[in-house]
Amino acid sequence: MSASEIVNKVWNYAHVLRDDGVGYGDYVEQITYLIFLKMADEREQSGQDVPVPNLFNWARLVKLDGDDLEVQYRHTLEFLGKRGGMLGTIFRKAQNKIQDPAKQLRLYICFSVLLVF
Repeated sequence: MSASEIVNKVWNYAHVLRDDGVGYGDYVEQITYLIFLKMADEREQSGQDVPVPNLFNWARLVKLDGDDLEVQYRHTLEFLGKRGGMLGTIFRKAQNKIQDPAKQLRLYICFSVLLVF
């Protein structure tokens, strides 16, 4: 899949979420958090140290669905926002703007499939 196709697929979710009241700015913010978590997961898979604890990593999120996913994602954002250094800066005051767990899961699956670094 080309970079252009990936971008188009990811932006298609913006249209779906817009119907739920998630604006483009909020969508970009959310995908930024997801990209960071997915990149940390890819780095961990390649044996590199990552600053995201296992309790709050990508692999844990994608195993969940429904309310469990929403709660875990919220806790992940809160925890990472309290960390020091660059990690805390990236996630400071982060909030989940995607309130529909089913759509949130679809977005994670999209990132799992498309964003392999």
